[in-house]
Amino acid sequence: MLPSRNLPSDVKTELNSIAKKLVANGKGILAADESVGNVGKHFSEIGVENTTENRRLYRQLLVTTAPDIAPYISGVILFEETLYQKTDNDVLFVNVLRDNGIIAGIKVDKGLSPLDGTENETTTLGLDDLDERCSKYKRDGADFAKWRCTLRISDKTPTRKALLENANVLARYADICQQNRIVPIVEPEVLTEGDHNLERSRTVAENVLNHVFAALSDFGVYLPGILLKTQMVLPGNTCPFKFTTEDIAAATTEALSSRVPAAVPGVVFLSGGQSEEDATVNLNSINALQSCHCKPTADHERCKCDNTPAFPWKLTFSFGRALQASVLRAWSGKKESVELAKGELLKRCRANSLATQGDYEPGSIPTFAGNVNLYTANHNY
Repeated sequence: MLPSRNLPSDVKTELNSIAKKLVANGKGILAADESVGNVGKHFSEIGVENTTENRRLYRQLLVTTAPDIAPYISGVILFEETLYQKTDNDVLFVNVLRDNGIIAGIKVDKGLSPLDGTENETTTLGLDDLDERCSKYKRDGADFAKWRCTLRISDKTPTRKALLENANVLARYADICQQNRIVPIVEPEVLTEGDHNLERSRTVAENVLNHVFAALSDFGVYLPGILLKTQMVLPGNTCPFKFTTEDIAAATTEALSSRVPAAVPGVVFLSGGQSEEDATVNLNSINALQSCHCKPTADHERCKCDNTPAFPWKLTFSFGRALQASVLRAWSGKKESVELAKGELLKRCRANSLATQGDYEPGSIPTFAGNVNLYTANHNY
């Protein structure tokens, strides 16, 4: 295959159009791509058996909320099983999304695997048959994809081996997706396990992004036809120091500004185990910086200069747990609770839409599990 930089102009146009729609103003992505095993963990917390039918019923709940959440959600990432599931009325989920103007995407990696010669570092599987699978997924209605690699912070990590391996895996994945007219979401996640501070997180984030974009360049990936999915720059989960949401916003945007090329249409943040409310508040603080080129004032008021965007890319969300925790708790597997659960999803989508514009008022949209800590050690999808 030719490198993606040599793609026909019509394919480049299609990829860029899809990427821009995914980060349209006020919109973000619902990540509903949990594997069968991970869904089982969530179901066990609410007393629901992990069966094919129960997974279909839950995902039907999410998908059939499409008419209401369409003003706030541009795309939904699906697990392969979900791509072929149907509603009670025998309509494919992907068609329900499309009919409401929401783009269907799909998780294409096959999970994490230990990286030989390292201490608890990983690579991600799934490249061997990816070209064949992407061709099929595109025919079946998926216009974008997601692939997650993880790196961890410790005194010895991330190692250069892990940085290079994961960057190259992400670049190969992105190239294969673009060959099949699928927009790749490139996700190098730096895990929050550890006691490191915010500065250490920012330094590692910059190093990871530097390796990823170098690899994307080496593989000739067409940057206007990708999205970056990454963590907000957060301190380690056991860090003894407390940092403000403004500190997190500044560290995050500084890392992105130093490493992410302007050609990338958007950055979609993962929630990384934050509570629903914390993820929304931090997203809001990040976007509050987007309205100008000035640094926040001492009391963090928004500057009213010329309203020129401070960053060249859209900054929005691709949340899984931080959009679904309240939904799951409200639903609890009960048919009579479906509408209540849909309402919880709508509230969280609306809150994060406001946050993409820096207009969310903390605490103004309470939900069932809004302040519940969603951190899970060694989280896998």
